[in-house]
Amino acid sequence: MNRSKTSLLVASALAVAVGTMASTTPSEAASREKCYGVSKAGKNDCAAGAGTTCAGTSKVDYQGNAWKFTKVGKCEKISLPDQADGMRRHGSLEELKRDPA
Repeated sequence: MNRSKTSLLVASALAVAVGTMASTTPSEAASREKCYGVSKAGKNDCAAGAGTTCAGTSKVDYQGNAWKFTKVGKCEKISLPDQADGMRRHGSLEELKRDPA
């Protein structure tokens, strides 16, 4: 990757981080946690894994490496549809390997 492209990516990531911090009070941030595997395609808050950039870039519903903010303690209790093979889906506080992009 060339230097200017790397600089642009770093600047973009910093802008998103600063924007997120500016719109979230400390008490709001303390009451939320990253919950992986619960967002619909294009509705993730950030970090949708390889091949994506940030918010709104998940490719499939319930993508395991994409997260959404949820209230603390609610992530693993979110009701989700079963996977195509009948396995139960669940939210996770850690990245999941299911439903890849």
